[in-house]
Amino acid sequence: MLPFFYLTEKSIVRKIFFGIAIALGIAFIFRYCEYRKDEKESLKTESALIEKELKNVGKLVVTEGSYAQVLSYSDSKDLLYGLFDARKKALIVVNAKAQIAYDLSKVQTVVDEATKTVTITYIPEPELSINPNIEYYDVTQDYLNQFQASDYNKIKKRVDAMLRAEIEKSQLQTNAQNRLISELQKIYILTNSMGWTLQYLENPISEETDFQDLKL
Repeated sequence: MLPFFYLTEKSIVRKIFFGIAIALGIAFIFRYCEYRKDEKESLKTESALIEKELKNVGKLVVTEGSYAQVLSYSDSKDLLYGLFDARKKALIVVNAKAQIAYDLSKVQTVVDEATKTVTITYIPEPELSINPNIEYYDVTQDYLNQFQASDYNKIKKRVDAMLRAEIEKSQLQTNAQNRLISELQKIYILTNSMGWTLQYLENPISEETDFQDLKL
């Protein structure tokens, strides 16, 4: 039979080791909780910063262009069963300012803290506005066929159609989209610098040039 003092000493050692193990366990849990708290606070700070910067990107991007057109307008009206006609005509000079605007305040995003992902879910369509300055030269008109409001409306519609066709062939739309991409790239630079992932719908953005390959 072992001496009493030996059993007591052995039980004391066990209690000491058990106490140390409990203390280490508590310390580990405490440090883990502190780490998780710090990590959560860091994510909150990062997401708040990203959301703030997304609002800063949300501005109006406007690209402008100037266009000029010269066209003629003429109209004739048969009178007395074609015995004679009444005519009117004019030379029209058009100088126009065109704008293509993207309202980036309408861009919609989803910030996911769990996966550290920012998803762009909606990009607004471009808004085209044309402001033509129409001047009339060499206006001639017969008494029985004079210029009316309907003529000016017809001329304006014709001018708008011609300008839109010219804008579609010009670099204005391309320049506007390049400016849009430049603004969206700022979002990528921000998220990438913080270790977050950016995607547009289901398309991941892994570098700045990826926006140019997307159908925006």
